Amino acid sequence: MALAVGGSILSAAAFAETPQEATVRKLVQTTFREGVKIDSVTKTPYSGLYEVRIGSDVMYTDEKAQYLFTGDVIDAKTGTNYTKARIDDLSKVKFSDLPLESALKMVKGDGKRVIAVFEDPNCGYCKQFRKTLNSLDNITVYTFMYNILADDSKVKSKNIWCSADRNKAWDDWMLNGKAAPEAPANCNSPNDKVFALGQKMRVSGTPSVIFSDGSRAPGALDIKVLESRIAAATSNNKAN
Repeated sequence: MALAVGGSILSAAAFAETPQEATVRKLVQTTFREGVKIDSVTKTPYSGLYEVRIGSDVMYTDEKAQYLFTGDVIDAKTGTNYTKARIDDLSKVKFSDLPLESALKMVKGDGKRVIAVFEDPNCGYCKQFRKTLNSLDNITVYTFMYNILADDSKVKSKNIWCSADRNKAWDDWMLNGKAAPEAPANCNSPNDKVFALGQKMRVSGTPSVIFSDGSRAPGALDIKVLESRIAAATSNNKAN
């Protein structure tokens, strides 16, 4: 569903909850099963709707909470997708909080530009995207091996992590299909930690890119889009 509206979006985090918003929250809460917690209810600047946020999921309701709407709110004049912008903002992470010690680290050129990527060793799109990443220069890429696609993803990731040269082992597998040797029995990998991180961040597919400003993008981005997003993230970091 898409709602076409005019006007501008306001950040729901910008104001404390009003009495009316608190009332709507109580009314809406009764429609959800026990254990589902509404994080915020905020009146939007369009059509008398209230934003209902659960984690990074967004839906809308009226002031009496008689109806719930899911889908995108789109500005009819500009085509701006307010819902997507809101979800993108809610999905941001603090890059410095990522456990980078649990990721593979590839540095090319001066390495000043930085991104993190969640990839599964059995992901075909990730293998295509790895070629794109290797074509970049002056970049540091942190790769979290996120095992969600097959039972043997954990095994492949552990074997790569326990290799003498992890980056080479990863590229050998992702680019050339050359499997890493079996990991020693006493070698520990961060598989479980990375999986828990991805689940907490709601990373639902691979590849998934985290930029230095905390913004995210799913899928195998082409080189032009990737370069543009990296540049935008770098600019945002300088502005902040």
